[in-house]
Amino acid sequence: MRNPKDRINTKTAHSARVYDYILGGKDHYPVDVEAGDAMCRHWPALPVHMRENRRFMHRAGRFLARERGIEQFLDIGTGLPTSPNLHEVVQEITPASHVVYVDNDPIVLAHARALLNSAPEGATAYVDADMQDPESITQSPQFRALLDLDEPVGLMIIGIMHFIRPPADRELVRRLLEPLPSGSYLAMTIGTGDFAPEEVGRVAEEYERQNMPMVLRDHATALSFFDGLELVDPGVIQVHKWWPEADQLGVLDSDIAMYGAVARKP
Repeated sequence: MRNPKDRINTKTAHSARVYDYILGGKDHYPVDVEAGDAMCRHWPALPVHMRENRRFMHRAGRFLARERGIEQFLDIGTGLPTSPNLHEVVQEITPASHVVYVDNDPIVLAHARALLNSAPEGATAYVDADMQDPESITQSPQFRALLDLDEPVGLMIIGIMHFIRPPADRELVRRLLEPLPSGSYLAMTIGTGDFAPEEVGRVAEEYERQNMPMVLRDHATALSFFDGLELVDPGVIQVHKWWPEADQLGVLDSDIAMYGAVARKP
C-alpha cells in the first residue's frame, strides 16, 4: 500500500495543517506557516477562534457522554490528532465508548495512530473516506464493526462545514444522519461572518487565494441545518457560549466566527 505521506502536497497550504500551525502544532510545512501568518494578520483573533471551536467539541462530547448516555461516536472531518481527542474526552466518562474517526486527508491518515490509542474497555477506528460520500463511511468495515445502529450515535461535524458549498451541504448532513437511529445526536459547528464581518471576510478571501474556498453563513442559515431535529438549549449560538466553562466568560463575541449546536434526532 502506498505510504500516505507520499500523497501529501507540501507545495500548497492545506486547511488541516494551517489549523495545526495556528494552534501551535508541529505537523505543517513552510507554505502552511505563510498562509496561517497571512490569515492572522487579517484577523489576529483567529487562534482564539480556532481554540474555542475545538473546546466546543470537547464540551459537546462530554455533554453527550455524561448527560445523554451516548457511548458511540462518529467524528467526521477529524483533522490532525490534537490531544485531547474525542475518544480521550468521552472515555474519561465512559471507558467502553466506541469512536469512529473519518477523514480523507493523507496527512491525517499518516498520523492516525494517535487516534487509535483507546482505553482498553473501548475501541477506536479510523476511516480514510470522503465525507461527501457518506455511503463509503457507513459501509466501511470499521463503521460496521464499532457502531451498533440499534443504539444512538453522536455524530460530530466540527469545523468542516464552511468548506462544503451549497447546495450539497444540507443534503450531506441529511445523508450522514439518515442511517443513525432515533435518539442519536448531531453536534456541529458552522462558520459565520456575523460578528467580525470585515476581518473574517478577509480571512475567507485568503483561504480562497490558497485554493481553499469557504462559505460563511448567517444565523438563520446555520439554524436551518438543524431542521427536523430537536435542539438542545441554548440552541444555535456562538461556540464559546454553548455550555461555557468559567474561563470562557471573558472571550469576546467579535473573536469568534463559529456557531455551534447539539440536536437530537427524533
